[in-house]
Amino acid sequence: MTVLELNSVQKSFGTGHKKVDALKETNFKADRGELIAIIGPSGSGKSTLLTIIGGLLSPTSGDVTINKQNITSLNEKSRSKIRLKEIGFILQASNLIPFLTVHNQFKLLDKVKKDNMTDSELKQLCKDLGIEDLQNKYPADLSGGERQRVAIAKALYSNPSIILADEPTASLDSDKAYEVMDILKNETKNKNTTTIVVTHDIRLTSYCDKVFKMTDGVLALDNTLI
Repeated sequence: MTVLELNSVQKSFGTGHKKVDALKETNFKADRGELIAIIGPSGSGKSTLLTIIGGLLSPTSGDVTINKQNITSLNEKSRSKIRLKEIGFILQASNLIPFLTVHNQFKLLDKVKKDNMTDSELKQLCKDLGIEDLQNKYPADLSGGERQRVAIAKALYSNPSIILADEPTASLDSDKAYEVMDILKNETKNKNTTTIVVTHDIRLTSYCDKVFKMTDGVLALDNTLI
């Protein structure tokens, strides 16, 4: 079942001779249960694509559909509701709330969204990510890798339809990066969700069902990296 669809999506910045086509006309589909990688150099348009998929940036033209709902024409308040309900973000900067402990990062989500993981599911997830002993610590007390693993758990905790991960393993050593990809793959399959990972690390593509390459704003399927 298709959970995400982009039809003729394009994004430009500026006008006239200063116009930059950050994302050329793009058609893209993602189904439930798929783990998809998007690779490409810095400046190729990967982040622009991810922010458009996440409803954080409106395309210049084209339509973005999530679970059969076109989000392109929605106002910001409506898009925020879609993001809260449907999308989990894992960003390079962990974006944890500095004055909340790890435990309370999750509890805050319970106040704004229902149908999150059960306590036992969260406990197992934290164990899998190696953060079960960090529950009473604040972000400032964590290493960069620990903060990133907490951010990954936070994104998965809300049981989103789509997980958007921007370089989720950038601050992790190789062993921990592979463990994280194992977790993302298992969560994608077990929860029948859709995960899109933007990464520079070609080694991670072996975990994925599909790999796309972004070059100068053009997205293309690449079957050679699976």
